[in-house]
Amino acid sequence: MASPARTTAAAQHIAPVEQESVLESSQETSNDTVARPEELRLLEALLFASTEPLDEASLAKRMPDGVDIKIALAQLQADYAMRGVNLVKVANKWTFRTAGDLAWLMTRESVETRRLSRAAIEMLAIIAYHQPVTRAEIEEIRGVVTSKGTLDVLLETGWIRPRGRRKTPGRPLTFGTTEAFLSQFSLEALGDLPGLDELKGAGLLDTRLPGGFAVPSPSDDPALREDEDPLEPGDLELALAPAVEPEKPGES
Repeated sequence: MASPARTTAAAQHIAPVEQESVLESSQETSNDTVARPEELRLLEALLFASTEPLDEASLAKRMPDGVDIKIALAQLQADYAMRGVNLVKVANKWTFRTAGDLAWLMTRESVETRRLSRAAIEMLAIIAYHQPVTRAEIEEIRGVVTSKGTLDVLLETGWIRPRGRRKTPGRPLTFGTTEAFLSQFSLEALGDLPGLDELKGAGLLDTRLPGGFAVPSPSDDPALREDEDPLEPGDLELALAPAVEPEKPGES
């Protein structure tokens, strides 16, 4: 067993070695900072301070005489290649951007509340009660021509979906509601939608309705009806328009 005197002596011997190592490391870091080319430090400062990308001509004007701006930018780009921010060239201009593999850190998800138009609400109600139903059948029930953009809005919400194709000339798409529709309106099943008496009581229907008027019993049975064909490849993509069409006069 080592005596206390020997242990203390060993510690005193090791301590100066550790201090020398720390000093050497500090000096190496300091030397690296001093050795860093001044033009790279200037480029860093200019690019970090700028609110927009800078072209090479603008950067060259601010650099000392004799600096090859292309070489300096290439070196700075290499220095930042493995860091959290990278020096990138966008539209012939240079700027610092978050490294591509870290872009998820800058992503923020938010829920945007959008109010449906009256036309969209009417269309959604018709689809819910009359499914499977085609666009032409919806227009016949509403009594007005419907913009395809209105249908696209409902498809984007995920509350309706193409079911199949009607076995009629033109083979139009048929539409029905989804589980997301039930979840949105807190329905256990589609049969929980209000009936005729409930709609009247809520003031949603005129009490003086024409004779024989009835509210259909809705069903979202996923099985295709006898007058429906299965969807074809690409039908889901075709159902969504690339852009919302403006409604023409007389459309709603």
